[in-house]
Amino acid sequence: MMWWQLFYSFFKIGLFGFGGGYAMLSMIQGEVVTRHAWLTPQEFTDIIAISQMTPGPIGINSATYIGYTATGSIWGAALATFALVLPSFIVMLILYKFFMRYHDSRPVTDTFAGLRPAVIGLIASAALVLMNTENFGSPGEDFRQFLFSLGIFAAVLTANFFFRVNAILLIILAGIAGFLIY
Repeated sequence: MMWWQLFYSFFKIGLFGFGGGYAMLSMIQGEVVTRHAWLTPQEFTDIIAISQMTPGPIGINSATYIGYTATGSIWGAALATFALVLPSFIVMLILYKFFMRYHDSRPVTDTFAGLRPAVIGLIASAALVLMNTENFGSPGEDFRQFLFSLGIFAAVLTANFFFRVNAILLIILAGIAGFLIY
């Protein structure tokens, strides 16, 4: 039963996860942490951090790590990854001819215009999912850790948004800061 649930959960995420891996994160958390309790919130946060640091799309990396963690098997990793990718593959095969024929038509362009705000909302939802006590601490538990976490967050946000500092460099510097501070 676990294998079917794993396949179905990631197939559903792959089918409705418009906007890429970051937009899928809130859906993935809803399935694997909230609905099925395959992972704790801390384990999910750790898997997201590992998925961000490894090459490849974060959604696929997350599915692979979660499949392995949930089942304890490489087959679970392969199944979750396959299930996440399969809907996109099927939909692209079906829609290819349709889109190429009608991509300039008004209904198609209007549909894509409507999808853009939904994708932004899903990405914002993923950002909010990651703003939790596992990542930032809590002012009630350890005020010093909470302030340092907010400081690192603000510094990385500022460096990336205003100064366009390379994301890889920011990840390395944030890791060093975390190592030195904590």
